[in-house]
Amino acid sequence: MTRRVRRKVAKKGKDDAVSLSYLEIEVEDLGLERNGDVDWTSLPDDTVIQLFSCLNYRDRASLSSTCKTWRVLGASQCLWSSLDLRAHKFDTATATSLASRCVYLQKLRFRGAESADAIIHLQAKNLREISGDYCRKITDATLSVIVARHEALESLQLGPDFCERITGDAIKAIALCCPKLKKLRLSGIKDVYADAINALAKHCPTLVDIGFLDCLNVDEAALENVSSVRFLSVAGTSNMKWDVVSHLWHKLPKLIGLDVSRTDIGSAAISRLLSSSLSLKVLCALNCPVLEEETSISTTKTNGKLLLALFSDIFRELSSLFAETSNKGRNMFLDWRCSKNKDKNLNEIMTWLEWILSHTLLRTAESNPQGLDNFWLKQGAALLLSLMQSSQEDVQERAATGLATFVVIDDENASIDRGRAEAVMRDGGIRLLLNLAKSWHEGLQSEAAKALANLSVNANVAKAVAEEGGINILAALARSMNRLVAEEAAGGLWNLSVGEEHKAAIAEAGGVKALVDLIFKWSSGGDGVLERAAGALANLAADDKCSMEVAIVGGVHALVMLARNCKFEGVQEQAARALANLASHGDSNSNNAAVGQEAGALEALVQLTRSPHEGVRQEAAGALWNLSFDDRNREAIAAAGGVEALVTLAQSCSNASPGLQERAAGALWGLSVSEANSIAIGREGGVAPLIALARSDAEDVHETAAGALWNLAFNHSNALRIVEEGGVPALVHLCSSSLSKMARFMAALALAYMFDGSRIDEFAPMSSSSESTSKSVSLDGARRMALKHIEAFIRTFSNPQAFAAAAASSAPAALAQVTEKARIQEAGHLRCSGAEIGRFVSMLRNSSSILKACAAFALLQFTIPGGRHAVHHASLMQGGGAARVLRAAAAAATSPIEAKIFARIVLRNLEHHHQVEPSI
Repeated sequence: MTRRVRRKVAKKGKDDAVSLSYLEIEVEDLGLERNGDVDWTSLPDDTVIQLFSCLNYRDRASLSSTCKTWRVLGASQCLWSSLDLRAHKFDTATATSLASRCVYLQKLRFRGAESADAIIHLQAKNLREISGDYCRKITDATLSVIVARHEALESLQLGPDFCERITGDAIKAIALCCPKLKKLRLSGIKDVYADAINALAKHCPTLVDIGFLDCLNVDEAALENVSSVRFLSVAGTSNMKWDVVSHLWHKLPKLIGLDVSRTDIGSAAISRLLSSSLSLKVLCALNCPVLEEETSISTTKTNGKLLLALFSDIFRELSSLFAETSNKGRNMFLDWRCSKNKDKNLNEIMTWLEWILSHTLLRTAESNPQGLDNFWLKQGAALLLSLMQSSQEDVQERAATGLATFVVIDDENASIDRGRAEAVMRDGGIRLLLNLAKSWHEGLQSEAAKALANLSVNANVAKAVAEEGGINILAALARSMNRLVAEEAAGGLWNLSVGEEHKAAIAEAGGVKALVDLIFKWSSGGDGVLERAAGALANLAADDKCSMEVAIVGGVHALVMLARNCKFEGVQEQAARALANLASHGDSNSNNAAVGQEAGALEALVQLTRSPHEGVRQEAAGALWNLSFDDRNREAIAAAGGVEALVTLAQSCSNASPGLQERAAGALWGLSVSEANSIAIGREGGVAPLIALARSDAEDVHETAAGALWNLAFNHSNALRIVEEGGVPALVHLCSSSLSKMARFMAALALAYMFDGSRIDEFAPMSSSSESTSKSVSLDGARRMALKHIEAFIRTFSNPQAFAAAAASSAPAALAQVTEKARIQEAGHLRCSGAEIGRFVSMLRNSSSILKACAAFALLQFTIPGGRHAVHHASLMQGGGAARVLRAAAAAATSPIEAKIFARIVLRNLEHHHQVEPSI
C-alpha cells in the first residue's frame, strides 16, 4: 500500500520559543591539501569579522570565547549594531550574558512578551530602532519600561499581529520618553485616544511616520495636530469618521503619503483629500470595498497625485513619480533600486510604499477576500515578487509570507490556486525565493521556505523547484538548529516528496537523514516540525529504495518514538502513516519485520486505533494491516490487544470515511489469516461489523471486508455466525453487484467455504425441534442462494467458444485464451495457507458441480504464472497431492465444463512451476 497525502497548511503558535544555532551547511570536499594543522587565528581580522557576521548572536558569542584574538574581534562594534532575536528563546539570563557586547547596539528585532521583558537587561542605551512581533501579551507596563530605558529611540514598530493589551497610556509614555522618535507603527490597539496623539504632537517634533494599523478606534481630529507627520497609515482601522478626516487631514502641512487601505473609505473622502491637500503626493487605498463599488471613482480627479487602488495599474501609476516616464508600466521598484537617484523625497516615498504595500498585501492575502483573482494574477504576484527584492529585510519577509499565503485557498485541505502558483513561477519567483532561502538571515530563510513549501503543492511548481536546485537547499535548511527554519524546510520536503520523481533526489541530497535527525532534535515541544518531518518520511517511505534509507538512518526508531510519546494528533497521524508505508514493502525489504520488532511499536499503533481523531485511527489501522502480513507481527499484534481494538474500531466506523473503513476491515483481514486470530475475531464480535462494512458503497471497503469474511468463514463457528448475522445476503450482493472483481471473487470464496459440504447446522447449539426445523430451512435457503450466485459469478469469466475449443483440444493457445478471460489480476497478490489450498483441493470432490467449478477457478487464480505467491501455492499443492485430484476433476464425466477446463489450466500452471510431471 502506498498511500500519500499532501500536508495541510498549519499556523504556528504565537509565542513559540525555539533553540539557538545557525544553519549547518555541508561543505563540499574540494580536494585541498590538508597537511598539518590549520591556524585559524592567523586569518586576517576583516575575514574573521565577516565570518562572525554570518552567525546568529548566540553562536557569534560562543565562537568569540575560543581564544583571546577572537574574543577581541568578536566584540567589534560592527558585529553588535543589530540583533535579531525572533528565532531564539531570549530571556533575562541570555540578555544579561550579552549585555557587555551590546553597548553600541542600535537595532533590535524580537518576538513575544518574554523577549520584550528581557530587552532592558541588554543595557543598550543607544538603541535607535525596536521592532517586535507576536506582541499580543505585551502590556503597557512592559512597553513603558522599554521606552523609558531607551530615550534615543527613533523607530518603534509592533505588529503585524494585534497589540491587544497596549492602550493609549503606553503611547503617552512613548511620547514623553522618546523625544527623538521619527517612526511609530503600532497594530491592533483598541483605542488611540486624543490625549495620546496630542502627547506625540507635543513631545516628538521629528515624528514623520505614523502607522495606527488595524486599530479599533483612532481619534481623527487629534491627528491633525501632529504637524510633523509626512507619512500616515491607518490601514485596516475601523470606525473612522471619514467626513472628519477629509475636512481636517488635508491641513497637515507636510503630509506626503497617506495609506487608508482595507478601510470603508468612500470616493467622496478620497476626492476631497486629493483635491484639498497641497502636500499630498501618494494616497494608497488598496482593498477598500466601498470605494471599489462606487462607479464615480473612475471620474475622480487626482490633481497630479498618485492614487493606488485595486482598479489602478499600480506599476504604471508609480512611474508618474519619476521624471523619466518613458518606461511606464515597467516595474518601477526595480528601476528605482537600480538607479542612482539622489532625490531624498522620492527615496522616502518609495521606501514607505514598499513597507505599506507589503503589509497590506499580506493582510489581504490572509483574509483571502472574494473577487481578487484578477488582481493577484495581473498585479499582486508581481508586486510581491518585486517587494521580495527590497533592501528592507522586513519587507522581504512579509512579501515572502504573502506569497506563501495568497496561493492557499483552503487551509484545511492544503489546496492552492493553480493560476496564482504558476504566476509566481512564470515571473521568476522560484529563483527569487531560493535566493532568499540561501540568505544568512534566518527570518528570510524560514519565510522563503514556507513559500516554497506551499507553492510546491502544485506539481508544475514542484518540478521547477527541483530543477532550480531547491531540493538541496531545503535539505540544507532542514539541518538548521533554528526550529522555525527547519520546520518550514521540512514542510517543503513534505510537499516535494509527493512527486515520485523527487523522492530519489531528496534521498541523494541527504534529506532522509535530515528529517530523521529533526525528529530526535525536536522530540519534545516541536509539534509543527515533527508533523512535517514525519509527513515527509511517510511519503518517502512509500518508495522501496527510500524506505530502506529511512530504516538505515534510524527512521523506524524515530517514528515509533513519535507514535508512542507524542500527543499531537497531526504527528501521530503522520508517524503511523510513515510506519504503514515502511511496512508495505514486505516482498522487497525487511522493514515490515523491523517495525514489528521495534520495542513498543505494535502496542503504540494498537493504542492509536482508539484515538478520538479519525485520521490517526485510519493510519494506525493501515499500519497494523501492513504489519499483519508478517507472521510474527500478526501474532504480536494479537498479543498486544490488537484483535479487541480492531473489532471495536470496526464496530464504530460504520459512518466513518471509506479510508478508515477500508483499513479497519483490512487490518482484521490481515490478522484473520491466523486461525487463532480468526476464532478470536469471531468471539469478540467482529463478524457483524464486517458484514456492515461489506454493504459499503466503496469498492475498496468491499475488498477488505470480503477478504476478512472469507478468512473468517474458513472456521465453521464463524461461518455460522456469518449466516446468523445476515452475512449471506451481504456476500451475495457483493458477489453479484460489486464493481470490484476482487471483492466479488472473495465474496464467492467466502460463500463457498460456508457451504462446501460440511453442514454448518451441525455446529449450531442444541435447540428445540421446531427451532431446529426452522433453522434447517433457513440454512437450506441460504445455501441455495449462495450457490446460485457463485455459479453466476463463475460464468461471468467463461467464454463458450474458448471453452469449446479447450475441451476439444488441450493446445496451449486454447487454454491461454480461457486463462486470459478468467484472470483476476489482483488475485495473484493473495497468499493462502496450506490448509486453505487443501480445502479448495478437497472441494474439487464436492458433489456440488458449482462448488467444484468454484474450487478450480480459485486454484487457477492462485497458480497463474507471474502471481506474487504462485510458486508458493504450487509447492503447497504438490505437497498435498493436488495433481491427482485435479486430473480426476478434469476427467470426470459429471464435472461441469468450467471445472474441467479450469482444472486442466491449473495442472498446466503446476507444470510451469515444475511441480509435477507433464500430464496433458
